[in-house]
Amino acid sequence: MRSEPHLQTAVGRERTFTIVAFLVDTNVLVYRFDARYPEKQRIARDVLHRGLRDDSARIPHQALIEFVSAVTRTRVGSDPLLSLDEARHEVEELMTQFPILYPNAAVVHSALLGAAAYRISWFDAHLWAYADYYGLEEIVSEDFEHGRLYGSVRIRNPFQQP
Repeated sequence: MRSEPHLQTAVGRERTFTIVAFLVDTNVLVYRFDARYPEKQRIARDVLHRGLRDDSARIPHQALIEFVSAVTRTRVGSDPLLSLDEARHEVEELMTQFPILYPNAAVVHSALLGAAAYRISWFDAHLWAYADYYGLEEIVSEDFEHGRLYGSVRIRNPFQQP
């Protein structure tokens, strides 16, 4: 005869937290290096530090490509944010620190459908498709409408003032 294990219960103020993984858009990565916007730079660093600490941030392959392009571009009246070597180094660091999500046929197909259904740009639809395909509930970006729900994916603009 098997004995049932004795379960102990306790009454108290124990709290349970669920960490929700989120997708990081290119603008968050870029603002980390853009000293022209110190508040956005601070917020971007905070978002990435939290994502690293909680293992909750995911970076799509697309954001890495866009990041290199954005930070190495010559800007009117100023130098690029990073040299090409510095940008490559940062991408290598990001790849060791965060899970990188790669596209596949299902992501591309979903992006095609999302662009039509939500009337968003191809690049934004592709970003949304990563989140949808990989089951992420949130995209952190300033490029979408804050708080809007696209299917099961909600947008959070960390740079928007309350």
